[in-house]
Formats: sequence, structure tokens, C-alpha cells
Amino acid sequence: MSLNSTPSANRVHIAFFGLRNAGKSSLVNKITNQEMSVVSHYAGTTTDPVQKSMELLPLGPVVIIDTAGIDDVGELGEKRIEKTKNILSKTDVAVLVSDASQILSDDEKMMISDFEKRKIPYIIAKNKSDLCADKKNADGEIFVSAKTGEGIEELKEKIAAFARDSEKEVLLVGDLVKKGDTVVLVCPIDSSAPKGRIILPQQQVIRDILDHGAVAMVCQSDEYAPLLKKLGEKPALVVCDSQVFAKVSKETPCDIRLTSFSILMARMKGFLDIAVKSAKKLLEIKSEDKILVCEGCTHHRQCEDIGTVKLPAKIRQFTNSNPQFEFVSGSSFPDDLSPYSLIIHCGGCMITEREVISRMNMANDAGIPFTNYGTALAYLNGILERSVEMFGL
Repeated sequence: MSLNSTPSANRVHIAFFGLRNAGKSSLVNKITNQEMSVVSHYAGTTTDPVQKSMELLPLGPVVIIDTAGIDDVGELGEKRIEKTKNILSKTDVAVLVSDASQILSDDEKMMISDFEKRKIPYIIAKNKSDLCADKKNADGEIFVSAKTGEGIEELKEKIAAFARDSEKEVLLVGDLVKKGDTVVLVCPIDSSAPKGRIILPQQQVIRDILDHGAVAMVCQSDEYAPLLKKLGEKPALVVCDSQVFAKVSKETPCDIRLTSFSILMARMKGFLDIAVKSAKKLLEIKSEDKILVCEGCTHHRQCEDIGTVKLPAKIRQFTNSNPQFEFVSGSSFPDDLSPYSLIIHCGGCMITEREVISRMNMANDAGIPFTNYGTALAYLNGILERSVEMFGL
């Protein structure tokens, strides 16, 4: 996969915060060497977060996010500040842009407190250093000038260092197979499948298989059983789409490992253990309960949509009850989770690990079970134990 084709969810998200007129947008433009943000002498020019996927040397593929001022005023200003703070849930590295000639304001100190609370590595970029005589860097601070370019390369190096420190090994399927193994992927193509392509988790699993010297064989669910008979030896692993979990499980001999793309995504995002424990709460769902179903992307819903149609129908059948369902998508996620008895998230392939974990932590803090599509469907179909036993769960 080329750097330019790296999915947004797999890129380091670098967000710039600060007061109005601190020079955030000018600094962003200088760092990216692009006119990414509109720059003006008037305070509050940036009214909504602006983000762009790009390559940032020496780091590589990133998403740069410019935000509105954290000291915005008025009713609209409050909404802009709220949008700015929502960006924290997806921020891997934060840059607080401050005026070098001023001491930190209460708003800036509160922002730093938010970084620390969320364990987001941050740098204080003391901008407009060309107008400042006293330039003594304190820990975590660096003097920069969007006008002259002073400190820009050093700032980029510091951002890259923070990003590398936060990187961890991504576990998808590479540790489950060895060179020469055959992995069968069952990918149904129906009205909800994207035209002319396969979905991102399927692409990522195929690439990971190839990167580890194994062989990927891809088929639809109707071709799966005939394919198994044709193979000279049993596959090392079978991965299927959640919506055909039950069918594929019946057709897969017990001595062949089986899981789903959604379960692999939960593992990659770092919440599979929580997802497994929370899925078992489905047994306790009653008609008076409310379930929140979250989709990380904003694709057009189809009549066979798994999140809004198939999953609710399966839950009603399994529980013999009629719970209420609420649906959110994209960046929408309720601040108040108290009305819900269970949260079921998609695989999260289109949002960052930090954002998924942030939502999971919000659910944990509110005492609400948090699982995902594939894990829930495995439990509903009575195959959860089989689907996760290879992970020691």
C-alpha cells in the first residue's frame, strides 16, 4: 500500500489548538507547505475544524487538523469550541499554538489539562517568536515563527518523535499465520457492498496476509463450501463477514480456525476483550431497554444494512423482546450514555483507534457494556467462543 493510499484511520492525527489569532492556521500552512487554512488578521477566521490527509516528513502519512479558537465567544462560539474539543477524541499528537509574547491564559491551561487527562502527547508551540526577544525553551515548549520559519523543522521532528513513541504493533492476522499458509476470506457481495470494490477491513486483511507470505483465497458465501472441498489441505484460517457468520460456521470443520473481519478489527483497535464480555449482556436485554448502534462512517444505508436492519432483527429474535434502537454515524456520539443498556459499534475501520477507545472509555465510565457488530453476531449465533479462542479469550 502506498503512503498516499493509507486509510485515514491508520494515519497519525495531528491537531493544532489555541486561542483566536495565535497563528494556528499560519503555522499549519507553514508546516504543511500548503495553503491548507484561510489566514486573516481577524480573530476567529477558522470556524470549523479543517483536516487534510497528507505526507509529512519525516513522519509519513498523517492527518493534519486545524481548529477554531478555544476562546471563541457568543452562542456560535460555544458551538465552535465544542467542535474543537470533539477533535480531542481522534488526536494522536496535539500542538498548542500560543503567542510567544504572552503568558499562558486560563483557556490554554484548561486545554493542556484536557490533553493530560486524555493522555495525549502535546507540544506547546510559542508562535510569533520573531516578535519576542526572550526565547528560553521550557520543557515541552518550542519557539516557532510561521512568518520566518524559525523552529518549524524542529517542531516537525518533535511531532514525529511523539508519534513514533505512541506507535504500537498492529495485530491483524500476521501473527495467526505463517509463510505458505492458506487463508480463506468469505466476502459476500450484496446490495450493501460498495460498487466495484471490497470494504476496507477486507482490503487490510488481504494485504496483511500477503505481507506475511501467506496465500489469500477470496470467495462469496455460496462458493465457500465448494472451495473447501477443492483445497488439497485445510486452510490455516477462515475469516468471514459478520452477516454470513452462521452459515460459514456450519460449513467449517471444527478443527479449522474461524473468525470475522469485525472481530479482527476489534482486536486491532484494542477492545476485543471488552467486546467479548459486553456481548454476553445481550442475554439480559429486555423490551424496555434501549440499544445504541454506532457506525463509524456515513455510507448510504441499504435495505439489507447490517447495523440498522439485520442486527436489530437478530437481537429481537434472540431475546424474544422488542428493545428500542437508536442509530448514530460518522463523528456523532452522544455525550450522555445513561439512557442505553448496551452500545454496539461497527468495526471502526474508518475511525482511529484513539477515537474507538475514547468511545469505549466513555461507555465504561457510564457503566454501559460496549461491543461491536461481529462480536455481538458471533454471540447471537452461538459461535463466540469458537471465534475468539485463538486469541486466548
